Amino acid sequence: MIAVSTRTLRRRGNTVIALVILVILLFPLYWMLNIALQPGESLASTHWLPTSPGWSNFERALESQGGSLVTSLVVALGAVVVCLAMAAPAAYGLAQLGLKGGRSLVFGTLITQMVPGIVIANALYSAYVDLHLVNSLAGLILADASLGLPFSIVLLRAFMVSIPKEVVEAAMVDGASRFTAFVRIVLPISRNSLITAGLFTFLFAWSDFMFALTLNTTDAVKPITLSMYEYIGAHVSDWGAVMATAVVSAVPAAILLIVAQKYVAAGITGGSVK
Repeated sequence: MIAVSTRTLRRRGNTVIALVILVILLFPLYWMLNIALQPGESLASTHWLPTSPGWSNFERALESQGGSLVTSLVVALGAVVVCLAMAAPAAYGLAQLGLKGGRSLVFGTLITQMVPGIVIANALYSAYVDLHLVNSLAGLILADASLGLPFSIVLLRAFMVSIPKEVVEAAMVDGASRFTAFVRIVLPISRNSLITAGLFTFLFAWSDFMFALTLNTTDAVKPITLSMYEYIGAHVSDWGAVMATAVVSAVPAAILLIVAQKYVAAGITGGSVK
């Protein structure tokens, strides 16, 4: 009985500690939403609960940031398409084709994640000027796709290594080409890993600020991160509108995470067991 009681107390203590940590982590998000729901209130007079919630801050946020939200959505989705179109064949080649120096290539891919973003942004700007890609959606899509490309290659390769070669060989015996087997066999099997890689690439692109600031010199293409930065500077005393803008910008990413969470769990652990 004593052992059971001790185990029960330890379990309850761990639960309490986990709940406290969760509350601490979620409180900034709650406070952001709380301020956004209290129009006309200063930070000093903000109540702990929105007793008289209003939506005027959100209306102003959508009115001023709606175009930037659409721009970020187009850029993020485009980055996902470009990234997966490049990462999936690269990962398949590294995992299944027995390329010489494959391990060195994977290691080099990981090393690229350590290069500071400002270094890449400055190098890209010089190239983009010559290619006429500055202030363009295509330029931002390509730049943001590079953020998730190394991670996607490593993740997809880790899963594709576990795919039995006999499966692909059986399809080729039936008359399929290597490319057909890749599209019809390997990609469907790798669905969870593809969704996971796409999700992280979307989040990388959605939250990008460095490329948005460096590769844009006009207001023609302005993602939500850059737009929020400028909006905060112009409305530094109106924190209700600023917080409403932050909430609105976080909604698409939050919805995507909730919808894709089961695929993320399966995709990350998929390559851990062969």
